[in-house]
Amino acid sequence: MKELFVLLKQGNKSAFLAAIVNAVIAIIKGVAYAFTGNVAMFAETLHSLGDAANQLFVFIGSALSKKAPTPRFPNGFGRLVNLVLLGAVLIVGIMSFETIKEGFHHIIHPTKSTGLLINLSVLLLSVILESFVLFKAAREIAHETGIQEKGVMLLIKSIGSLKRAKPATKLVFMEDTVATLGGLLAIAAILLSHFTPFHQAEGIASVIIGLMMFIVVGRVFLDNAAGVLGESDEEMKQKIGDMIISDPDVKDIQDISVIKEGETLHVEVEIEVDPLITVAKADVIKDRLEEAIRQEKGVADVIVEFDEDDGIKQWTEKNGSNENS
Repeated sequence: MKELFVLLKQGNKSAFLAAIVNAVIAIIKGVAYAFTGNVAMFAETLHSLGDAANQLFVFIGSALSKKAPTPRFPNGFGRLVNLVLLGAVLIVGIMSFETIKEGFHHIIHPTKSTGLLINLSVLLLSVILESFVLFKAAREIAHETGIQEKGVMLLIKSIGSLKRAKPATKLVFMEDTVATLGGLLAIAAILLSHFTPFHQAEGIASVIIGLMMFIVVGRVFLDNAAGVLGESDEEMKQKIGDMIISDPDVKDIQDISVIKEGETLHVEVEIEVDPLITVAKADVIKDRLEEAIRQEKGVADVIVEFDEDDGIKQWTEKNGSNENS
């Protein structure tokens, strides 16, 4: 139990904060829906409920992925966060389906809802809270990817750097982007339905919110399926390879792989060196390279192997890859 608490302290902070905020928002929206019967509010209630459960799973998964390797699992638990996220998207998928189904029902059988001020107040509060979590996630992405921006530019740059963010942070950012946009869309639909005879607007908003949720489900599923299989980080591979080849004792790079292990990177590299160097010299080179590689952000494990120089250049800095790979 003590180990569990220690691991939970290392869980993704954005996911934990998002889970708490979305749970509170889901309760408030649920109460508002019970009083008003507004279908857009129903969609938003399910959305926030799904997000809260999802992000709680993400927090727990990101924490457990930090568990140290064991004799049974010598490669560690880094990919556990990807497995948890694959399971978590099922929750959002179910909520998305229910949201779309209820929206279609309201489009076919439109009804005028009541409680305009209650609905608008709740949705406005939720948009403010979701925006807070969204900016928090954006700052996490900035920290993880080295972005130096603030305000609106921080959000724009975070979208561009989303692929390089940690899986948990990426999911929180995407879900809260959809949640914020969904809240604004629901406000617009409620106003349109209240002040015009177009009562189908709330149902249409519900369908759109559900479809946006499905987009997040698809993106998260594909990203984490790749993570479970063992996805290569080509950008970091090039960066590390170019750094290694610049070492004066490295003649060439025979092979290099940089595999994402959840939130960390596993690096294996086989270098070519002068066959006449001593074992002591090789050990110095190995230690020097391992230390340099570990300085790269996210690298948790490094394996350096040696081969004798065959005189054939294989690593090319131009494309950051091995010519025969």
